[in-house]
Amino acid sequence: MKNLDQLAVYCGSAPGTDPAFAAAACATAAAMVREQVQLVYGGGRLGLMGLIANRVLELGGFVYGVIPQALVDIEVAHSGVTELHIVETMHERKAKMTELADAFLALPGGIGTLDEFFEAWSWNALGYHKKPFCLLNVNGYWDGLIGFIDHAAASGFMSPQRRAQLLVAETPEQALELLDEAVTAATQGMVW
Repeated sequence: MKNLDQLAVYCGSAPGTDPAFAAAACATAAAMVREQVQLVYGGGRLGLMGLIANRVLELGGFVYGVIPQALVDIEVAHSGVTELHIVETMHERKAKMTELADAFLALPGGIGTLDEFFEAWSWNALGYHKKPFCLLNVNGYWDGLIGFIDHAAASGFMSPQRRAQLLVAETPEQALELLDEAVTAATQGMVW
């Protein structure tokens, strides 16, 4: 990777029902370590979140978790990460992850994943950062969301330029490549 050093990965705190989701988390971890991309994530030990963190660590990579104190209190924090940032609120969590990361990748997940992903996109739209974001479309998991986003654009609620910002990848390697190209473009002042 040229300019992608730290990647925020949003994903479920559950494993999901399709074994492909866990496989994608492990494959993403392996691709990140191969490319020397460090993981920034929500700091949990459960579900896909815990799985990707564990796999990055097992492969010798670096993991930076960001977790609210309330989740630490109910013992869902991952105690073995490279560095664990404990914050007070979910808003602070997202802000810290944005500060630490060069780009954002969403694996399958639920409402929390959607919240994090769309906040990263909206902060980009508002000019708070120029960091790219990508959906890893594991077994078509994001097809419905992509269809809705296309519908929102066709209905006049999203410009073609804003719609074009959404990167979609079928493999972790493709996601890392797309994100690195976008980070590189943004650092050169180009529109990605």
